[in-house]
Amino acid sequence: MQLIRRPGTNPSGLAGGSVCTIGTFDGIHLGHRRILGQVLKVAAKRDLPAVVVSFEPTPREFFSRGEPPARLTRFREKFTELQRLGFDWFFCPPFDVHMGGLEPDAFISQLLLATLHVQHLVVGDDFVFGRARSGTVANLQRAGSKYGFSVEQVETVLEKNCRVSSTSIRQALAAGDMIRVARMLGRPYSMTGRVIDGQKLGKELGFPTANVNLNRRASPIAGIFAVRIAGLGPTLLNGVASVGTRPTVGGTVPLLEVHIFDFDREIYGEYIRVDFVQKLRDEVHFPDLETLTEQMHIDAADARQILAC
Repeated sequence: MQLIRRPGTNPSGLAGGSVCTIGTFDGIHLGHRRILGQVLKVAAKRDLPAVVVSFEPTPREFFSRGEPPARLTRFREKFTELQRLGFDWFFCPPFDVHMGGLEPDAFISQLLLATLHVQHLVVGDDFVFGRARSGTVANLQRAGSKYGFSVEQVETVLEKNCRVSSTSIRQALAAGDMIRVARMLGRPYSMTGRVIDGQKLGKELGFPTANVNLNRRASPIAGIFAVRIAGLGPTLLNGVASVGTRPTVGGTVPLLEVHIFDFDREIYGEYIRVDFVQKLRDEVHFPDLETLTEQMHIDAADARQILAC
């Protein structure tokens, strides 16, 4: 999958036209997958490149005053999943004052036509774009009639009569409802990252951990979880993980710490994926390390039981 980061780029590989979609695609949940699947289907039928258009940072992050919505999927995670699905191009320009101020007609002419040479565009049923979110599907359809591209809207995916969305997934994550999250994503919620060196306190307490920076302005989850870990061999490994600031030891920066069961290998620098299966409890402050260690034994036993099922 080819990556385009500059709006003025005009790649020769798209000169013959493309099938595109536009969106934040945070989480790449079942609703997103319905849209993405239709793009791939039409692109294969027309023998054209399949293109995803997104922005970094996201528009909501750019315009947010204070804390932005917690991001479900980092840029690298999104890129990796889109590549796995089979997309040919990922157009992800910076979202800045200029991009946010584009009128709908300028957005269409500069991005969809001049850069991507769109022939067919697939969007969700709530899609808006351009300055102050003033562009609608009607704008796209009028431009399509004028410039010769077609526009297709894809219906929302429902989960128990509720709309599947990034917002509903964030709410379920905040509530610790990992089963509902997995239903909306079509898979367990996961985070990825490279294992970094830590303070080795967990090892001293009998629970060595693989530490991973969250690389997010805000985390969508916090607490202690039963998890499975990918990237360290041909099979998933079981473990227990903490996402939080570690208040008992005076931590301030959120961190993902993973204790892998029955595992003894140096993995600094390895890139891993952590699948969150079930929440065990919230992160709390313990009066001393002895009490914390006792609770860690309980958490590990609970996680083993959950993951054995």
